[in-house]
Amino acid sequence: MVVSCTHGWCARFMDRHQSTLNLALLVVGYILYLLIGAGIFSAIELPYEQELRRELREAQQDFLSNNPCVSQARLEELLARALEASNSGVSVLGNDTNRNWDFVSSLFFTSTVLTTTGYGHSVPLSDEGKAFCIFYSIFGIPVTLFFLTVVVQRIMAVVTRRPVSYFHRRWAMSKSKLAAIHATCLALIIALLFLIIPAWIFVSLESDWDFLESLYFCFISLTTIGLGDYVPGETHSKEAIPHPTLYRLAITIYLLIGLVFVLVVLETCCELPQMKRLSHRFYQEKVKELDSETTNIINSDQLSETLDHVTNHLPVIPSVSEQAASLQRDNKSTPYSAVSVSPTVDNKLR
Repeated sequence: MVVSCTHGWCARFMDRHQSTLNLALLVVGYILYLLIGAGIFSAIELPYEQELRRELREAQQDFLSNNPCVSQARLEELLARALEASNSGVSVLGNDTNRNWDFVSSLFFTSTVLTTTGYGHSVPLSDEGKAFCIFYSIFGIPVTLFFLTVVVQRIMAVVTRRPVSYFHRRWAMSKSKLAAIHATCLALIIALLFLIIPAWIFVSLESDWDFLESLYFCFISLTTIGLGDYVPGETHSKEAIPHPTLYRLAITIYLLIGLVFVLVVLETCCELPQMKRLSHRFYQEKVKELDSETTNIINSDQLSETLDHVTNHLPVIPSVSEQAASLQRDNKSTPYSAVSVSPTVDNKLR
């Protein structure tokens, strides 16, 4: 008896708070995903970091032993100043980085700021530049988000909604299944056009990059992660890139267009019926009821508008009283005339 009551109470509790329990499981799963990722990255990267630190210490000791006139304190001071300049986008390797703030490089910087990619390879050096970056981003980032939303919706009407509706009518296939197939094909096409092909192009243009590094840069950039460890056009060889200004401009255009189409793919996946049903599991019950009531209100409004439209186009049928009054008016307007009877018929009647 007690076990059955407890089981019934648990069933009612889970049914009543199903969305909250789903949300709690989602939070726990996301935290576990973060912890697992941190553990894997630590296991992979920590040995490489320790090896690099050991190599740097050996190189420093080797330099000091070969140059006894240089003290360790002066060497560390020089290295600290070089690292500080490198973090600001200025390198001491040949000091051939005078194009960081020309117009095209500044255009590349503003595109990375407004799209929140933020490579970090070039940063404002002056206080005026830092203050203007704050002011510029406050207005520029919302405008960029609005711009991307509008452009993505216009593109989706052409590459997502119309094809799905067309093939749904032509093939009579389930719309949810057709949308999943379309999203998969669209993702593969965008990956080929904006990840695979550009990666091969960067391999031929960037002498220090292999295919994995080029693919890594394309993915990190188009997903607006922007770690800044790989930035195209930072090579110090003029022979490798004879037209650095045009090259930087082409990269800026590529990143903007690629970001738009990556957002198209993401929005297409979010609009899948399967994703909507999955996200609906995490809504609160009141929100679900509000959504159903809103849907019913919209449907009733649309039905009333349709009925009003049909009623306005139907012919008006007069009532019975109106028809009787009309007949009376017609009888009054027509004078009564006696019917003439022939003499033969009159004699027969008599």
